[in-house]
Amino acid sequence: MTTDEVLIGVGLTLALAVGSQILAGRLRVPALVVLLPVGFAAGALFDDLDPQRLLGTAFSPLVSLAVAVILYDAGLGLDLRKLKGHIPRVVVRLIWVGVLVTWLVGTAVAMPLLGMDRRSAVMLGAILVVSGPTVVGPLLAFVRPKDRLQHILVWEGSLIDPVGGILGALVFHVVATGTGVRLRTGLLQFLASVGIGLACGIAGAALLWVLLRVLRLGEVHGTTAQLAAVIGVAAVSDVLRDDTGLITAVVMGLAVANIRAFDGPARRPFFETLVSLILGLLFISISATVTPDSLRDVAFPALLLAGVLVVVARPMVAFLSTLGTDLPGAERAFVGWMAPRGIVAAATASTFSAGLVAKGIGGAQRILPATFVVIVATVTLYGLTASHVARRLRVVRPSRSRPLLVGGDPWVVDLGLALRSAGLEVLMWAGLELQRERIERAGLELAPGELLAAATGEGAELEGITAVYLLTTEDDFNALATAVLRAGVEASVHRVGAPRDSLGVVAPFIGGEVLFGADLTASALMRRHEAGAVVVTRPVGPEVPDGWDVLFVVRRNGRLDPVTEAHRPLPGPGDSLVLLTPAAGRPVGPPS
Repeated sequence: MTTDEVLIGVGLTLALAVGSQILAGRLRVPALVVLLPVGFAAGALFDDLDPQRLLGTAFSPLVSLAVAVILYDAGLGLDLRKLKGHIPRVVVRLIWVGVLVTWLVGTAVAMPLLGMDRRSAVMLGAILVVSGPTVVGPLLAFVRPKDRLQHILVWEGSLIDPVGGILGALVFHVVATGTGVRLRTGLLQFLASVGIGLACGIAGAALLWVLLRVLRLGEVHGTTAQLAAVIGVAAVSDVLRDDTGLITAVVMGLAVANIRAFDGPARRPFFETLVSLILGLLFISISATVTPDSLRDVAFPALLLAGVLVVVARPMVAFLSTLGTDLPGAERAFVGWMAPRGIVAAATASTFSAGLVAKGIGGAQRILPATFVVIVATVTLYGLTASHVARRLRVVRPSRSRPLLVGGDPWVVDLGLALRSAGLEVLMWAGLELQRERIERAGLELAPGELLAAATGEGAELEGITAVYLLTTEDDFNALATAVLRAGVEASVHRVGAPRDSLGVVAPFIGGEVLFGADLTASALMRRHEAGAVVVTRPVGPEVPDGWDVLFVVRRNGRLDPVTEAHRPLPGPGDSLVLLTPAAGRPVGPPS
C-alpha cells in the first residue's frame, strides 16, 4: 500500500470508530450495534480499510495485545468483596459448564447448518463460548438488574473471555496440525496455559506494585506505566504460550483492584478513554474484513445457529449452573437470557480463521462471517429485549433514588433516617471512626473503604448510587471531593455551602450549586441541630410555616430532588417534604 492509502485507511478507521460510539450514545444503544454494521459497510466500500492490508502480519498480535488492555480494564472492575453467598459457585459453574455446553452445542449445530468440516465446526464452537464485559457491562448498566445478578454476569463475562481465548488457541493448534489429542493431554495443555497466564499475571502485578506504590508515579505517568506494563507482560506471556496474555491481563487488573498494597486509584479517565477507543478501532477493523460475498451463503444459517445458542444452549447452561443455589427462579431465568458475544469472539475468529483457510480446511472461510452474524444477532436481541425481560421477571433494581450521604454528624444521621423513613435506600460514609460507629448504631448502611478510591474505580462502593451529598463540616474537603467525584461517578454530586466569610483554601473558590442555600452551611446546620432542631419527613401540606426549612422533595415515584441555591423544586400531589424544624423544641405534629 502507498503512504496515502495507509493515511486514508487509518484516519477513516479512527473517524468511524469514534463517530459510531458517539451515535450509539445518542441513540442509547450498545456501541456494538452501530460499530459492526458501520465497519462492515465501510469495508465493502473502501479497500483501504482492510486491516490485513494496512498492518499485514502485525494485525493479529496487535489485536491480542489490544484485547489484553481491555481485559485488564475489566479486571479493575472486579471486586472480590462482592463474591458472597452462592455467587462464586454460580460464576465458576457458568464458566466451565458454559464452555462445555456451548462448545458442544455450537459444534453440533454448525456442522449441518453451515456445511462445515468437523474441524472448522469445532473451531467455531470454541470461538463462540465467550461473552465479554464490553457488551455485558453496557447492557447491564441500561437494564439495572439486582446487585447479585449484576455481579454474577459481570464476573462471568470478564473471566470467560481469557478461558475461551486459551481454548481457542489450543483447538486451533490441534485442528491446524491435524494431530489428534487425548482428553488428558488436552487438559494438561490447558492447565499449563492457565498456569503460565497466572504466573505472568502475578509477576505483572508485582511490577505494577513497584510502579504505583514504590515509585508513586503521578496521574499521567501512572496511567502510561499501567498501559506499558500490561502490554509488555501480556506480550511476554503470549510469547511463552499462545493467548495466555488474556489471563495475565485479568489477573493484573484483579490484583490492582483488590490488594490494599496498591496506592491511588487504579482507573484514570485517560485509561478508560483509551480502552473505549481501542474497542471502537477493533470492531471497525474486524468487521471491515467481512465481505458481502462471504455473508451470502452464511447469514441465514448463522442466524439459526445464534437462535440455538440463545434458546437452547444458554438456558441449559443457566439451569445447570444455578442448580442447588439460592437464586430464585426469576433470577435464574434472567441469567439464561444474557449471553451476548463481544470483542474476544471477533478477535479470535479473525485470528484463527485465516490460518485454517490457509491450511485448506473445509468451511474455515465461513468461521469469521458466521461469528460476525452471531455477534450482531445476540447483541441486538439482548439489547432490545433484556430490559423488558428483566421487568417482566421483576429482577430490576428499584427505580427509587439511592443517595450517598457523606458525613457522620448527628444531623446528617438524622437526615439519613428521615430519608429512609420516606422509603429510600440510603448509603452513608464518614471518615472518623466515631462517626462511623454513630451511623452503624442508627442502623444505616455504611459504605466501606475510602470514598475517593471508591469513586474512581478501586472498589464498587458507589454501585447503584444516584446522587452524592457532601455534608461534612470540612468545607475544603467538600469542595475538593465534589470536583473529584463529578469526574469519577455518573451520579449527581452536591455539597453544602461554606460560610460567606470562610477562610478555606479551596471552598471559597470552587463554584457550582450548593445545597439548601447560603445560610444553611454545614456548621449552621450542626449548631441548629444541637439547639433542638430535627429533620423530619412529612407529606405535602398546604403551607410550610415560618422557621421550617425544606431540604429535599421526595417524589411519589421515589425520586429525590434537593433544594439548592438556584433551584427550589415544587412539590406535587403525593410527594413528601424533608424538613428541618426550628431550633426551639421538637414539633409534635406535621406543619399546617
